[in-house]
Amino acid sequence: MLIGEHEHRIDAKRRLSLPAKMRRVFGGVVILTRGLDRCLFIYTKDDWARISHTLALKSEGKADERRYVRSRLSGAEEAEIDALGRILISERLTAYASLTTAVTIIGVGNHAEIWDTATWTSYREEMEARTDELAEHLTPSHDASR
Repeated sequence: MLIGEHEHRIDAKRRLSLPAKMRRVFGGVVILTRGLDRCLFIYTKDDWARISHTLALKSEGKADERRYVRSRLSGAEEAEIDALGRILISERLTAYASLTTAVTIIGVGNHAEIWDTATWTSYREEMEARTDELAEHLTPSHDASR
């Protein structure tokens, strides 16, 4: 499971060192893709295979589904983790997420996300201010009697 918040830096060649605990989960290769909220998503190859299969089953007759599938699949690329634990992020993905030198990598269970640190800080502060409100909208109850 991928969890936590890790501040890192992208070097001049757009290489990013992944946290050691995350590298163990990812293995030697990751899949990077455009995420939601202008961040990048990072998946293991196995998780990406499942996700891309599910996306491929979406209806071609529904315009919104086509757009979403195109965005996720066309934005994906494979990145090898080098001997120093770094990945190379393409110019295209760097521009999509408006990544500067300072980035924050967060674990979100089955994947990680790469955020520009200033963008993440602003987003996190807004989200934290609304945590109680957001929790009200979550449904499954953890009632043990069910």
